[in-house]
Amino acid sequence: MPRRSLITGGTLAGAGLVVGAAAGAGTVAASRDAPPVAAGPAAPDIGTGTIPFHGPRQAGVTTEPPAHAAFVAFTLPAGTDRRALGRMMRLLTDDARRLTRGEPALGDTDATLAVLPARLTITFGFGPGLYTAAGVRPPIADLPAFRTDRLERRWSGGDLLLQICADDPLTVAHAQRMLIKDTRPFAAVRWVQTGFRRSPGAQPAGFTQRNVLGQLDGTANPTGTVMDTAVWRPDGSTTLVVRRIRAEIEKWDLLSVADKENAVGRRLDSGAPLSGTREHDEPDFTALNDGGLPVMPDYAHVTRAHVTDPALKILRRPYNYDGAPNAAGQPDSGLIFAAFQADIPRQYLPIQQRLAEKDLLNEWITPIGSAVFAVPAGCAPDGWVGEQVLA
Repeated sequence: MPRRSLITGGTLAGAGLVVGAAAGAGTVAASRDAPPVAAGPAAPDIGTGTIPFHGPRQAGVTTEPPAHAAFVAFTLPAGTDRRALGRMMRLLTDDARRLTRGEPALGDTDATLAVLPARLTITFGFGPGLYTAAGVRPPIADLPAFRTDRLERRWSGGDLLLQICADDPLTVAHAQRMLIKDTRPFAAVRWVQTGFRRSPGAQPAGFTQRNVLGQLDGTANPTGTVMDTAVWRPDGSTTLVVRRIRAEIEKWDLLSVADKENAVGRRLDSGAPLSGTREHDEPDFTALNDGGLPVMPDYAHVTRAHVTDPALKILRRPYNYDGAPNAAGQPDSGLIFAAFQADIPRQYLPIQQRLAEKDLLNEWITPIGSAVFAVPAGCAPDGWVGEQVLA
């Protein structure tokens, strides 16, 4: 079906000239259990590296996270129906498949910005409102209120989400602009959150992300075959929780290293639990110190977030954000906390409830945004994302 017909619902066909560029193979993440090694120079194919867009599962979930990300949420206008949603997702899928392989979007007036995909992934999430507009019962629901929340509407909710990730910020910015153009006839931008991780080559693939408070974030992520049950549903779908968490860095800076480690439950330098010596040592919550007190405090973040059943783990895929400081020089920094799991009520909610009840780290972090999305299965080369729901 011609793209212009998808926008208008009519039969007028459009024509365009597409200029493409060949793309190299993407990199494969190193084992998380591999010993740390010194980082070398960035790989020569860092700009041309690609991640396959097509498949039974969407890319951008268990894919090794690139350095830069944009999370773009949209609001659907009243009266949006299933047919309009189908046209929108066909358009978005068409351009996403082009951009992720280093080709310009159809009608792209800045085609030269598309030729370096830099491991670009584009992942689609459907909010509860999109399912309602399609006449389908939503498989997800908004999170309940937590006493630690100070949510702002400008960072919360959304009917459609685009997660755009790449190792180059210009690649992310260009893809974001092209996809917003596609979406403009169907929905309005609700919020945009941009984030970053370490640059490619700064650390080996598979490293654990450090957040702006200096702590490792994602040590306890599921790995290997556990991903198949903890993250993915049998149909290739998953769910996503996006939380914007402001870091109260000025207060955090007043603490000693020991106080920071007690609040987190890990050594800040190595990420090892206070009861262990290496990052991936299993915490021992029965260990006592010389004074007879638990080595792993009950109020520590690691203690409150700990999950014993691997199938109940969540996949943390966070990005840092750092906005302009205010006039007094106080930072606007924090975490775009993205968590993937097969079942939000069964996996995410119990963890978040324990954290809200008695996590000492709450003294230095404040949730200011929250949204939930179902991430539909991937698609074949001749298909489109969301067709199982909207076709």
